[in-house]
Amino acid sequence: MEFAVIQTGGKQYVVKPGDVLKVEKLSGYTDDTRPQKGAEITFNEVLLVDDGDSSTTVGDPFIRGAKVTATLVSEGKERTVTIIKYKSKTRQKRRAGHRQRFSTVKIESIK
Repeated sequence: MEFAVIQTGGKQYVVKPGDVLKVEKLSGYTDDTRPQKGAEITFNEVLLVDDGDSSTTVGDPFIRGAKVTATLVSEGKERTVTIIKYKSKTRQKRRAGHRQRFSTVKIESIK
C-alpha cells in the first residue's frame, strides 16, 4: 500500500491515493487565482514516501522532487466555535465566534 506524509496549513497528514481529506483553506492564492472546484492541486512539502514494497524515503525535512497531486472537491466553513472570556469581580465579559475555513481535496497520485 503506497502512502505519503504531507504538510499543509501547519499540519501533517498521512495520505494515499483515493483519500478524501479536509485541510485548512489553501493559502498562497488571491481571489483572482483561487482554484475552482475540480482544479488540480500540488503539494510539494512531502515528508515521507512509502512505495508499499520495501522502499521508504524520509526527507530532511522535505523530499526533493516528490509531490502529491490532488483535486479540489469543495471549500467551506466549519461550524461556529464560541469564545467567552470572563473576569470575575469586575463583571467584565467578552463573547466572540470563529468559523474556520477549509478545503476538501481528493488525493490522486503520489510521485
